[in-house]
Amino acid sequence: MALTILSVGFMAFLIIGVPVAFAIGLSAIGAIMYEDLPIAVAFQQMTSGMNAFSFLAIPFFIFTGELMLYGGIADRIVTFAKSLVGHVRGGLGMSNVVACTLFGGVSGSPVADVSAMGSVMIPMMKREGYDADYAVNVTTHAALVGALMPTSHNIIIYTLAAGGKVSIAALIAAGVIPALILTVCNLAAAYLVARSRGYPSGTFPGWAIVGRSLAAALPGLFVVVLIIAGILSGVFTATESAAVAVLYALALTVFIYRSLTFDQFVRAAAKAVKTTGIVLLLIGISATFGYLISFYGVAEKTGEMMAAISTDPWAIFLMVNVILFLLGTFLDMAATILICTPIFLPICMQYGMSPVQFGIVILLNCALGLNTPPVGTTQFIGCAIGQVSVGTVMRTIWPFYGALIAALALVTYVPAFSMWLPSVLLN
Repeated sequence: MALTILSVGFMAFLIIGVPVAFAIGLSAIGAIMYEDLPIAVAFQQMTSGMNAFSFLAIPFFIFTGELMLYGGIADRIVTFAKSLVGHVRGGLGMSNVVACTLFGGVSGSPVADVSAMGSVMIPMMKREGYDADYAVNVTTHAALVGALMPTSHNIIIYTLAAGGKVSIAALIAAGVIPALILTVCNLAAAYLVARSRGYPSGTFPGWAIVGRSLAAALPGLFVVVLIIAGILSGVFTATESAAVAVLYALALTVFIYRSLTFDQFVRAAAKAVKTTGIVLLLIGISATFGYLISFYGVAEKTGEMMAAISTDPWAIFLMVNVILFLLGTFLDMAATILICTPIFLPICMQYGMSPVQFGIVILLNCALGLNTPPVGTTQFIGCAIGQVSVGTVMRTIWPFYGALIAALALVTYVPAFSMWLPSVLLN
């Protein structure tokens, strides 16, 4: 009965519009009260859930992304992307994919990526004659690459939700090739749709222009290299690399680009504080939820139900992907990771999937959920910028959805795509 209160209560709160963090907390407290346990158990689990040194990396990574967002990095990345691929058919769409990928590596946040790139690229594409739905779909799907980048705070959340089964360095290395696969799939979708709609080709400006635009964008992109090299070489821990990234972003935007004003700095800091508060609240409350999931053996029961349907690893992984996708349409990334990792990670490990590979799988599923109503955060932001309805965009979303699903299938069923680079770099 307590497990029913936990699960049904959680879904009921979501349906009536209660914020995710409070839906998790209220359902957990209901189950605790039914078991006649002290309410102090909930607060003890919340405190212990947030009391981890590695979590310091989360506000630092978030603050780095906000500084880059307000510091004018986006404009330089857009200029470089246009010079590089703007001459291809549907050149602005291709440029959009490249720019979103590069900025996603800097910000580590699909939402920040859509906000920054969308505000620049979507109006530009509409002025050049591209349809609004195409501009929005290209932007919102390309921005999802940010979830796999080294600056993504969701990587930190997953490593801690996995209970020490995977290192941050391994997961950062594992995300590189899937991010490239996702970018290639997005480029293919953008090109095919542009070709079918007859969008024009541009003119190649020459390698000299490409070189100059790359030189202007390179200092901003170097933050990714700094984080990867620092962590994989052992010079920094993940938390230290995040702090160094903040100092680098400040030095870059204040002293080199000279594009960050004091007012923008305050706004970036305020946004980072707000986002950090939301994430840490989710982490603390989800720790209580996770404690109850473990207490009631939810992972074991779920595994038994799946095994009753099929014991083929391909079928098990397909079922896990479908469930993660469905939950991702209702929950934010952090909540999905924190709730689902303790349940599905043991199941996938039982059928031969590495915890590192599962981390990339759950991040991709969560990213896919960001572009799917009713939550669909990136989708709603893109539609607001493009001044187009969600319904209009959803009618033409399928080629881009297909690109994401293709990337997810490759990562799920071909372990080498996520496991090869960690095995080489962390030998």
